[in-house]
Amino acid sequence: MATNTASATASSNTDPPPSSSSSSSKTGFLKTCFNGVNALSGIGLLSIPYALSQGGWSSLSIFLTIAIICCYTGILLQRCMDASPLVSTYPDIGALAFGRRGRLAVAAFMYLELYLVAVDFLILEGDNLHKLFPSVSGFRLGGLRVGAKQGFVLAATLAVLPTTWFSSLGVLAYAAGAGALASVVLVAAVMWVAVFDGVGFHQRGRLVHWAGLPSAVSLFSFCFSGHAVFPMIYNGMKDRKKFSMVLFICFLVSTLSYGFMGIIGYLMYGDALMSQVTLNLPAGKASSKVAIYTTLVNPLTKYALVIAPIAEAVEAALGVGKSWLLRVLVRTALVVGTAVVALAVPFFADVVALTGALLSCTATMLLPCLCYLRVRNKVGYRKRWVETVACVVIVVVGAAIVVMGTYSSVKQIVQRLK
Repeated sequence: MATNTASATASSNTDPPPSSSSSSSKTGFLKTCFNGVNALSGIGLLSIPYALSQGGWSSLSIFLTIAIICCYTGILLQRCMDASPLVSTYPDIGALAFGRRGRLAVAAFMYLELYLVAVDFLILEGDNLHKLFPSVSGFRLGGLRVGAKQGFVLAATLAVLPTTWFSSLGVLAYAAGAGALASVVLVAAVMWVAVFDGVGFHQRGRLVHWAGLPSAVSLFSFCFSGHAVFPMIYNGMKDRKKFSMVLFICFLVSTLSYGFMGIIGYLMYGDALMSQVTLNLPAGKASSKVAIYTTLVNPLTKYALVIAPIAEAVEAALGVGKSWLLRVLVRTALVVGTAVVALAVPFFADVVALTGALLSCTATMLLPCLCYLRVRNKVGYRKRWVETVACVVIVVVGAAIVVMGTYSSVKQIVQRLK
C-alpha cells in the first residue's frame, strides 16, 4: 500500500491527537478484521505475479518471511500505543519515542509514501486504459504531440482532480471501503481467464532469479504496508485485547490472497509477465474487461483519500485556514505534481518497487522496531532478550532491503529513462 494507508491517514498529521470517539462508534471484531484486510489489500495485488517472476519460485519463502515480520511489527506498534493514552496516529508513536524529530520523520515517510502511491495510481490508470483502448494513438495539445498512455494519464488526472477539492471525504471513504470486494473480483476474473478463456497454467517459471531478487523483495514489502492505518484501527476497536488476533487474521487473509494471485499469474504467463497482470490478459475477453475495469475504478475512488493527508499537512504549514479557494489551489498543485511525475517516470513496477523498498520497508520494519525499543526503555517495559534480538535482526534485514531495493529501483528507472 501503500493505497493501503490512504483511508486512515487523514488524521495522521502533526497536530495533537483528537479525543477518543464514543464507545457507540467503536468497531467489533469482524468489522475490524474487514477494515484491516481492506487496509492491506491494494494495487500490490496487480504487481505480485510480476514480483514472483522477478524472484522465482524460491522467493515465495522471502514473501512469507516479510509477511511474518510485518505482522510482528504491527504488534510492536500496538505495544507502543499501549504505553500512552495520547497516541492515536503513527506520527504520535514517533513523537513518543523520539520527540518532535521522531514525529516529523515518521510523518515525512508517510506523506512521501502516499505521494508516490498517488503517482502509482495515475501510471496504473494510463497503462490499463491503453490496454482497454489500444486503437487510440494519441493527440495533439497545441503544438505538442501527446502519446496515448500520456493522454490517458492526463484524462485520469482530470477525472480525480475535482474529488480532491472537498474537505469531507465521507462518500469517498465508503467507496474506498469496497477495496476488499474489488480484490476478490480481480482474482476471480484472472482465474476465469486461466480456466475458461484458454490461457491455462502451462508455465514452469524459474526456481530462483538472483538478478531480480531486489525488485521482488521491494514489491513484496509494498504489499504489506498498512502500518500507518493500524493505530486508527486499534483505537477504534471495542475490545483492544483482540487486536493481535485481528492482525493475525488480516495478514493471513492478505498473504493467502497475494500468494494465490502471484502463483496463478506466474503459472499463466511465466517470465513474460508484465508489471501488472492485467496487461497480460487477452484483449477482447469479457473476463479481461472485468479485471481491467475493476482495476480502473478502485484507484479513482481512493486517489482523493491518498492526497488528503498531504494536502492537510501542506495547508496547515501554509496557514491556509478555511479559505476554500486556497485549499483548491493547494490540492490542484499537488495533483498536477503527481501527474508530472507519472508522465516523467511512467514505469509502474519500478515506482512501486522504489516505494516498497525506500518507504514501505522503512514504515513496516525499521520504524516500528526502533520506536518500540526506545518506548520500552522510556516506560519501563520488561526487557526480553528474544524480543531485542528479533528487533535488531529485523532492523538489519530492513536496512538491507532499503539499500539494495532502492539502488535496484533507481538503477532500473535511470536505465529506462535513457
